[in-house]
Amino acid sequence: MAAGSGEAAERPYELVVFGASGFTGQFVVEEVARTASGGELRGPLRWAVAGRSRNKLQEVLERAAERLGKTALGPEVGVLLCDVGDPASLAAMAKQTRVVLNCVGPFLEGMYLKYNEKAAEKKVYVIGSCGFDSIPADMGVLYTRDKLKGTLTAVESFLTVKTGPEGSCIHDGTWKSAVYGLADQDNLKALRKKIGYSPVPVVGAKLKRRGLVFYSQEFKQYSIPFMGSDVSVVKRSQRYLHSQLQETPVQYGAYVTVGGLGSVMKLMFAGILFLLLVKFSFGRKLLTKYPEFFSAGRFTKKGPTQKQMDGTSFTMTFFGEGYSEGQDPQSGKPNVKICTQVKGPEPGYVATPIAMVQAAVALLEDSAHLPKEGGVYSPGAAFSKTKLIDRLSKRGVEFSVISQPEV
Repeated sequence: MAAGSGEAAERPYELVVFGASGFTGQFVVEEVARTASGGELRGPLRWAVAGRSRNKLQEVLERAAERLGKTALGPEVGVLLCDVGDPASLAAMAKQTRVVLNCVGPFLEGMYLKYNEKAAEKKVYVIGSCGFDSIPADMGVLYTRDKLKGTLTAVESFLTVKTGPEGSCIHDGTWKSAVYGLADQDNLKALRKKIGYSPVPVVGAKLKRRGLVFYSQEFKQYSIPFMGSDVSVVKRSQRYLHSQLQETPVQYGAYVTVGGLGSVMKLMFAGILFLLLVKFSFGRKLLTKYPEFFSAGRFTKKGPTQKQMDGTSFTMTFFGEGYSEGQDPQSGKPNVKICTQVKGPEPGYVATPIAMVQAAVALLEDSAHLPKEGGVYSPGAAFSKTKLIDRLSKRGVEFSVISQPEV
């Protein structure tokens, strides 16, 4: 997601959904349409969809209107044609809007290296990981910190995804990102080295890393480390908040519950096969050609049905520890605990659009509370002072305290 400031206020659109006719893009369009007609914003939202094919974009707008029970979306919704392979068309699209919601491909550390200085110079905010990866985790850690009476020093989160009788699956676009992302691990390490991140100091008792598989007493089932980008995104936010705002950095570990022993065995087998194949180009070809087979039906070329999405939800539970007010976090053991939760609808195509669109609304409506300078930011760094958490809660991605700090 990218947002400009200053003269950008005079542009014809406040928000453009780029890649609107892609699998995720269509759901983002629907969520923008819902937000635009919901009466929560300060004024009418001028917005547009952008992509390669006018016909496909029109179809997406018609589908969104139908889902919202309207005959059509109003004439205030524009259609812009542009193509990733044509930089001039992208520049023309970006010049017409204050915020671009990018639904085209992954968006990580390379952006920081390439564009951080340019973005600062032009007063542009480029914010990555604004979907289910990693807004619930990043904002959840900040929420937990703000609810603890004292100093939060460490948090672990556990993700549980519940499915209905129809089960659930994920579109293979996400699978392809995982295949190429894992194949690119070495480049990512080199990039991080090149950026030269300063280490984030450990405050309070050091958070122990858990094993590859462990039994979680709290959930009475097995858990494994979460493979998404949450840990690295939270670390980026904590580094920024510590170095720029002198806030106490929070250590973080992310896990996902997987069920009983049978599920663990299946997962381990699939995981080993995946890691072996992803190292070779013919293996990557096989993985991307037959996603359904190699993911045991979890990823499909069609993506989930509406019924599957309606029956799926997530809960992310945060267990935090820290030091009560007046206690020095640099000495002694943590003496307060807190448990919080972020709950929401199906993660990939319902919660992700909600997170993206509410992040865009926060950029537009809470601009006075963004970081002073433009740049490439993680969500927690960009939105820690905005009303994003309240906005998300109103739209069904709800943050709550489960148990108050216990000394």
